[in-house]
Amino acid sequence: MVVHSQSAALDHCSLIKTCKPTTSVFKGIPVVDLRDPEAKNLIVKACEEYGFFKLVNHGVPMEFFTRLEAEALKFFNLPQSYKDKAGPPDPFGYGFKKIGSNGDVGWVEYLLLNTNPQITSLNSLTVFRETPEIFRSAVNDYIQAVKRMTFEVVELLADGLKIEPRDALSRLLRDEKSDSCFRLNHYPPCPELQALGGRNLIGFGEHTDPQIISVLRSNNTSGLQICLRDKTWVSVPPDQTSFFINVGDALQVMTNGRLRSVRHRVLAESMRSRVSMIYFGGPPLSEKIAPLASLMAKGEESLYEEFTWWEYKTSAYKSRLGDYRLGLFEKKTGGAAGQ
Repeated sequence: MVVHSQSAALDHCSLIKTCKPTTSVFKGIPVVDLRDPEAKNLIVKACEEYGFFKLVNHGVPMEFFTRLEAEALKFFNLPQSYKDKAGPPDPFGYGFKKIGSNGDVGWVEYLLLNTNPQITSLNSLTVFRETPEIFRSAVNDYIQAVKRMTFEVVELLADGLKIEPRDALSRLLRDEKSDSCFRLNHYPPCPELQALGGRNLIGFGEHTDPQIISVLRSNNTSGLQICLRDKTWVSVPPDQTSFFINVGDALQVMTNGRLRSVRHRVLAESMRSRVSMIYFGGPPLSEKIAPLASLMAKGEESLYEEFTWWEYKTSAYKSRLGDYRLGLFEKKTGGAAGQ
């Protein structure tokens, strides 16, 4: 994704949305130490208030971060013709600017990989065929370590919410049919941003994640923003040694709206590239997504119609990135969760 002139760059991104600059850096991001005896309660509080928190002292070796980041950059720096062999996404594989099939675009190129060895994607196989074995090894080592950490996080969340059994969430991610995936995003620098009249170029448009939980790690380049409950967009200070955890739509439903999925986006930087890696923890396709019985008070009604993960995922793929996807599954009587 290399552009050689200002006019070419501006033409290249002419279909990509811009937004007004956000000057506020949010310093109130909840920080949870995974080894803190109070971690389970801190995770619940953060998810209830923001649907988002930073995780430190997580136990994933830093060398896994740096090795995967270096190998990912080697891939993204390959000639475009090599990268295109692993695309277009099906949805797995290499993508360039185009996000999904419904008209969303961003200043981004990415690799979306399946984490379930039972499902084979020709595009994913092409990625590893066109790259050294060390890339596959770096991806696998990172994913396995992050999975183990994520299982621990959701079990602590279950403890904090008094969900029984405590593996009600983690078993869905551990399941051999778990529909989880892994994404590597590369946001190249865009020096021509000054020509946009002070506006920011959208790298990845605003959205919520449809899965149960998302686990993000990035390099030290800024760009990530979250939307607070008052609809204010704030910038999240980068931290390349930590993870940022997002509540997903499925978890919002499973807690009957007690936890809310967080709307977020990424803005392009003018001088530095941003590399992020995200594990999306999803349930098996056949899993019914509904409020957990142990969380429902006596007489409390579900805010949502019951649906399977396959039904929700299919609906999400037909929507635009910024759509409120859960709206189609909210009950129309007896109260609604709202956006």
